[in-house]
Amino acid sequence: MLVLSDVQYTYLQECFYFDLNIEKGQIVALMGPSGSGKSTVLALVAGFINPEQGDICVEGHSIVAREPYQRPCSMLFQEHNLFAHLTVRDNIALGLKPNLKLNEAEQKLIEEAAVQVGVADYLDRLPEHLSGGQRQRVALARCFVQPHPIWLLDEPFSALDPVLREEMLVLVKQLAVARDITVLMVTHHLSDARSIASHFALIAAGRVEACGAINEFTEHHSSPVVRSFVQAAKTVN
Repeated sequence: MLVLSDVQYTYLQECFYFDLNIEKGQIVALMGPSGSGKSTVLALVAGFINPEQGDICVEGHSIVAREPYQRPCSMLFQEHNLFAHLTVRDNIALGLKPNLKLNEAEQKLIEEAAVQVGVADYLDRLPEHLSGGQRQRVALARCFVQPHPIWLLDEPFSALDPVLREEMLVLVKQLAVARDITVLMVTHHLSDARSIASHFALIAAGRVEACGAINEFTEHHSSPVVRSFVQAAKTVN
């Protein structure tokens, strides 16, 4: 479904090489040390940066030449990036129509999205009147209301408390599974990966060191890098 083939990208003096094959409907946790290239993978898929060589394909079609707005991806960041002067309704609506000129059917989609993430009672409020968790729910609704088959999540809930973060992860998984969405999520938390992901890809030193089913991501993995990462993550937790 999503394939990165011999993708090369250079930033300053650092080179990144990625080969990754993700099937439709998989939820893939991108794990690895800080600076290893996890967010670079998302940026390449989203089109914020372009590879120097290689190809990125979705369902067999190259997307490298497409602008970010033309790619079949929705993104969710740690910063919710809501517009302070717009209501919850309009912030969600931006995911469908940047000009906010919605027809009746689209208005209904906005309301349904708000119900699914638990902010239906706040549609006419401004972001300043919401909690941090509620703002992230609005950002999530704006993300999935877009009719895209791929979600790119860059540590969107890392600033939330553990209980709320777990709630949001469960919600993302439910929504993605229900829609058969392919998800790439950057996370530093092993517990988060195991809560949401069906698969993992460990990025180390600018390369995909290992990938597979999430239940294989253990201290018994054949890769010493994976074993070391899992052991370190357990120590931190």
